[in-house]
Amino acid sequence: MESEMKTKTKKGVTLLVEALKNEGVEVLFGYPGGSVLHIYDEFYKSESNHVLTRHEQGAVHAADGYARATGKPGVCIVTSGPGATNALTGIATAQMDSIPLIVITGQVAEEGIGKDAFQETDMIGMTTPVTKYNYQIRNAKDIPRIIHEAFYLANTGRKGPVVIDIPKNIGVQEVAYEDYTQPGRNLPGYKPECLPVPEQIAKVNEAIAASKKPIILAGNGVIHAQAEKELLAFAEYYHIPVVNTLLGLGNFPIKHELALGMGGMHGSYASNMALMECDLLLNFGSRFDDRVASDPKNFAPEAVIVHVDIDNAEIDKIMHTDIPVLSDARLALMMLNDTRLAEVPDYSVWLSHVMDNKKKHPFHYEKSDTFIKPQHVIEYVGELTNGEAIVVTDVGQHQMWAAQYYPFTYGKQLLTSGGLGTMGFGIPAAIGAQMAYPEKTVVCFVGDGGFQMTNQELAILHANRLNVKYFILNNEVLGMVHQWQHLSYNGRFSHSEIPDSPDFVKLADAYGITAARVSDPDKVDAAIQTALNYPGPYVLDVLISKDELVFPMVAPGRPNNEMKGV
Repeated sequence: MESEMKTKTKKGVTLLVEALKNEGVEVLFGYPGGSVLHIYDEFYKSESNHVLTRHEQGAVHAADGYARATGKPGVCIVTSGPGATNALTGIATAQMDSIPLIVITGQVAEEGIGKDAFQETDMIGMTTPVTKYNYQIRNAKDIPRIIHEAFYLANTGRKGPVVIDIPKNIGVQEVAYEDYTQPGRNLPGYKPECLPVPEQIAKVNEAIAASKKPIILAGNGVIHAQAEKELLAFAEYYHIPVVNTLLGLGNFPIKHELALGMGGMHGSYASNMALMECDLLLNFGSRFDDRVASDPKNFAPEAVIVHVDIDNAEIDKIMHTDIPVLSDARLALMMLNDTRLAEVPDYSVWLSHVMDNKKKHPFHYEKSDTFIKPQHVIEYVGELTNGEAIVVTDVGQHQMWAAQYYPFTYGKQLLTSGGLGTMGFGIPAAIGAQMAYPEKTVVCFVGDGGFQMTNQELAILHANRLNVKYFILNNEVLGMVHQWQHLSYNGRFSHSEIPDSPDFVKLADAYGITAARVSDPDKVDAAIQTALNYPGPYVLDVLISKDELVFPMVAPGRPNNEMKGV
């Protein structure tokens, strides 16, 4: 009788694991340490699907890749001190690209906070600038609510990472509980649902009617809003050409007759000229970053600017906006499609001019009998995968070649670090994507520099039977750094050449992964076929010239029509 009257209790770690399961978490990535051992013990008891990475940065990037591929929050857990600080780069990467993450960091016990206890760091102070929100839990009773709030915050409005810092004593604290259902949220003032104002939509329609030279700039916000179908219907109805940002690639089929490809620093001639010559710029879900609008004072100089964005802070931040529409891109496009003009304006002269630019100045490269061309590698991978693979890149020249030459067809297809430009992103992000979709083809293009930053994560492939195909575009230099030193520093290649890299084939073999090297242009197609057809993970080391440059290129601070290498 006495035992029946005892108050039911649960430990904080039990509430944590239950809360994660109730949020539908399928997999989480992490690395154990002293401040989270009690949490890992609970993972052991509950048989949670945890993937052990080999570095905390790898854990966050893997969760990031999972989130980008699925649209659901990625989850990772690290210990306090160096474990948490190692995660900062991945957190900042996600923040810059608006990726929903839940990052759980262990913390020393409350009695040690502020006393320089072993492996203590102020994660709230350190992550505030690079997160959408962060928590430090001070009572285990709050764990279910905070977990629920964190997932809601991460994946609504402008998405982003949320850090949850858990002192060790809170994890082992026993508290009275009620059976978990769906805890409420205590987020006063947070109203992420942004319905477009009909009056603003009417102004957009008026601008469309008055325009002679309209252009659509479609960014990552279209993908986050799952607005690809609405964008396609809108563009096709009015016959308006579409320019993509790097992170927006895939939200409009690249082979569509209205697609101009990527705009900006390494964008197409047709895209950049259209951005400069248009009289109406319809921006859906792009923040006008400096890789697209390098010279904001001389960007779309004659255009009426329409900016549809879910984050009010982005409107008027870089470009003056004539018609702001604070809204989710899908809701705005739905309303525009519902209220579309009965009579479509005649844009035939403009469309003919823009498409003539596209025809005359496509992305191009010179073929070689001596060196394998990286552009060809990406084109051929695109051909063999029918433009349907999940494409992950690291950061550098290969990233831009992938953006230029892979035939993207759908949203959530290109996973790349755009805002922060994080070398080392590619290998673990591809792992996260493959964990999300084991049945899909995942290819990762990576440079020899970035490959050496996180190659320890290759260990996960064999252990988890993941079928990622890695293509190292190996020029024995830090490619983009080398290019800038060539163009801007008179060829003074200070510390950008790395001819003493390890043998990547042997390195892959050490991790139990099949690998090969190819340097002959006549043999590269067969090598790519072998890699893609192999029933398991594969590393193909493709030797390319260090003198190969990414063109076109708009120099920093210059207007988009000043392109080199067209």
